[in-house]
Amino acid sequence: MQRINNYLGVPLFTLIMLSLLGVPRVIAHDLSIIEEGSLVNSILVFAPIIIWIMYTNLKNIKKTFLSLLLIGFFYGIFLAAVHQILWSTALDTPIQFGGNLSNLPQTAVNLIARIFAFLSSVTTGIVIGAITGAAGSLVNFIKNSFTSR
Repeated sequence: MQRINNYLGVPLFTLIMLSLLGVPRVIAHDLSIIEEGSLVNSILVFAPIIIWIMYTNLKNIKKTFLSLLLIGFFYGIFLAAVHQILWSTALDTPIQFGGNLSNLPQTAVNLIARIFAFLSSVTTGIVIGAITGAAGSLVNFIKNSFTSR
């Protein structure tokens, strides 16, 4: 663990804690507490990302891209976990497949849907981490260009 912390230049625990900043929006969304497109939703979407980028740049973390990618990965895990926990609250009606899969038992449908939802959430987190990592690396590059003059 210490090797990873040294390689990244930041404790892995810190990255996990930073990823948790995105969880309140997921919970509020799944419980229908906030509306898509509202100011509160926008703040809950973008504030964690801005904080992630600011943190990695202000702390001069060695591996900005990789650290932000890991934050995104951990966020995706938490996103998946929250969706699984709040599954029945977030979905009003049972999922139904069509076509050749319409005759599957509901248990199989639920299992398949949950697996794909989990994988989708983790993928979403990784993509967010990659985009955030690219943005954070760009900010880091610009910052270092101005400070090296």
